[in-house]
Amino acid sequence: MLSQSAISAAVIGPDGRKLTLDDLPPPGIKRWVTRRKAEVVAAVRGGLLSVDDVCGRYELTQEEFSGWERLYERHGVKGLRTTRLQNYR
Repeated sequence: MLSQSAISAAVIGPDGRKLTLDDLPPPGIKRWVTRRKAEVVAAVRGGLLSVDDVCGRYELTQEEFSGWERLYERHGVKGLRTTRLQNYR
């Protein structure tokens, strides 16, 4: 369950703009473009959502989300491109 402070909170997104829960992809999304992955990683890093919240909201495994975090940390937003994953691993 999200706390009231998380609901009204904001973090800096991958493009430098303010990112709130309303700005995140909707739950149940199936098409993960680079920008959406980066926004979700930024939300967790900034404390807007926990890893457990993200995994439940988007039906991701912790391993899958951890992979996004690693790629983002090492290669930035470009590392999250699905067509580039083999190049970055």
